[in-house]
Amino acid sequence: MGAGHHLAAAWLAQRGHLFPWVPVCLALGIGSYFTLGMEPARNIYLWVGCGGVLSALVALRAPFWLTPFAWALALIALGFCLAGLRAHSVAQPVLSWRYYGPIEGRIVAIDRSSSDAVRLTLDEVRLDRISPARTPGRVRISLHGPQDFVTIAPGQHVMTTGHLSPPGGPVEPGGFDFQRHSFFMKIGAVGYTRTPLLTRAPPDGSQAVFAARMQVSDRVQAALPGQTGAFAAAIMTGDRSGLDQGPVQALRITNLAHLLAISGLHMGLLAGFVFATLRIGLASIPAVGLRVPAKKIAAVGALAVAAGYLVLSGAAVATERAFIMAAVVLFAVMLDRRAISLRSVAIAAIIVLVMRPEALLGPGFQMSFAATTALVAVYGLIRDAEVPLGPRRVRIFTTVLITSFVAGLATAPIAAAQFNQFAHYGLVANLLSVPLMGALVMPAAVVAALVMPLGLEAWPLWVMGLGIDWILWVAHWVSGFPGARGAVVTPDRIVLPPMALGGVVLMLWQGWGRLAGVPVVALALLLWVQTERPDVLISEDGGLVGVMTADGRALNRERGGGFVARNWLESDGDKALQEVAAARWVQVADLAPELVTLRGKRAAENLLDCDASQIVVLNANPPAKAARALPCTIWYPDRLRSTGSVALYHLADGTRQITARDITGHRLWNTGGTRGAHSAVSRSQ
Repeated sequence: MGAGHHLAAAWLAQRGHLFPWVPVCLALGIGSYFTLGMEPARNIYLWVGCGGVLSALVALRAPFWLTPFAWALALIALGFCLAGLRAHSVAQPVLSWRYYGPIEGRIVAIDRSSSDAVRLTLDEVRLDRISPARTPGRVRISLHGPQDFVTIAPGQHVMTTGHLSPPGGPVEPGGFDFQRHSFFMKIGAVGYTRTPLLTRAPPDGSQAVFAARMQVSDRVQAALPGQTGAFAAAIMTGDRSGLDQGPVQALRITNLAHLLAISGLHMGLLAGFVFATLRIGLASIPAVGLRVPAKKIAAVGALAVAAGYLVLSGAAVATERAFIMAAVVLFAVMLDRRAISLRSVAIAAIIVLVMRPEALLGPGFQMSFAATTALVAVYGLIRDAEVPLGPRRVRIFTTVLITSFVAGLATAPIAAAQFNQFAHYGLVANLLSVPLMGALVMPAAVVAALVMPLGLEAWPLWVMGLGIDWILWVAHWVSGFPGARGAVVTPDRIVLPPMALGGVVLMLWQGWGRLAGVPVVALALLLWVQTERPDVLISEDGGLVGVMTADGRALNRERGGGFVARNWLESDGDKALQEVAAARWVQVADLAPELVTLRGKRAAENLLDCDASQIVVLNANPPAKAARALPCTIWYPDRLRSTGSVALYHLADGTRQITARDITGHRLWNTGGTRGAHSAVSRSQ
């Protein structure tokens, strides 16, 4: 027998189970676009597109054993082109220098920053002495200082004087790319103001949905004061502006943060509650239940309520993804197809990837589909093997235990890689909280939303508050356990792709061949353990330097650059505060005598001599002639602006350097948003 015959036999064994691989192939194409070091020219898309069409034509006429490979190539090409099309369609000008001056715009989003400051996203932006063609489409500013002069309202046109700068790049080479994230949100500048806002024009009515959401949020928080009301507003409307960092951190440490984000759990609980209520209600009236398709009517009602929840919650990316998944399941019910299957998950993933290819890079997409796919695959195995889940009375607890364990196991590597922490008691916290979320909190939220137009929301919100108080108590209690939060080193870039591939094979391949994914996952974990952290890290403005010591990374500043410092320490798997890391700096002179850090303009101007073996880091620009003439390696703001953050390895014996730009390359999101846009505006503006 030839190789073609064996391949044909293998594909026959997978017949009916190959469709879930469609989003996997699309993801490979999307991922290949984002890993390029330069923005592809238009003729590249033409060649890739032609190659995809040719592969599809081959698939239609090729031998059976070759058909899946041809379709895979066609889908990979499609994913590549979709990602490029999406990037060019959202491209907006990006600020390329630090700006201080008047800022005007319309409020289109309100949230809270990591420093607990209220943060506004503005569109219809106007900046002093910058033409509309060069002005970012959106800017995001944090409000510091007293802001009691204006009542912030959706759609309101405001003005202030503040600082803006380009969205920051990765805090270290290979880290999360904030520039890319902001680019796809159409945010071209970020900053802050200490000047009170002024109203330039009242709300223009264009943000009616946003205004309705905030009105609902205000009524919820009026009925439930404190963090209980802020939590309720967050899960009902997506408004997190009232949440303090304390409860948020407790939820993260206990792996309960998913209860706060409006995602698959909330949408599933909501749609399930409405579906069950409508179906039971119709069935309880024999004259109706025997004459109408109650199941399909309940699915239509649940879909309508889920769509309303999508609008009410602000239609964030995670909520859109959850709605698509719920809609696919409900449509399957209407068409008398199996509602929950790997095919349904695949359809939802395809829709999300086609609409927002960049979602592939976010932890939300990765974690939600990893959990959903794992749960569907595991419960499919339990169903096929007829594994008993215990007596009826304990079956619900068995199901919650299996669900929490499988979902936690599937998402733990992604959460650890993305957030550098592992919740040791996350299973305990979820077992104590998730059942109450489904049985009390979400049903009460549905009732409160239905009776709110009548002004009768007080009692259902009170019931909802009881459940939320319990969840917050569990979060604070469990987060106080010794060692509740485990710190994890950020894996190298080569770790997650094979881990994802192994996991996909393990969940999607049918038969014993699925076990081939186990050694691939094991290899990825081995690579993770061997991850090498940089000896020296330099921030993209030269203001913060971190040197690895025997006690952990030492920082040259006790304050300032807190966001960068926190990310560096978390990536090292170090739970120390910045002040503690700064106290380690006394060790640096012995460990890295060739490293010199200087602060201030005067120090930069007085840099007249250095050795060729030295590495000098400045937070101010030296004279241009001195920078070119001196034999040492100098890192200063103007140079770092083009390279991004810097990582140095093997400082003692032949330094190897990697910059953020070495990894991100020259892409739309870090070269001004639109080709040439940034170079046409001088810094003097």
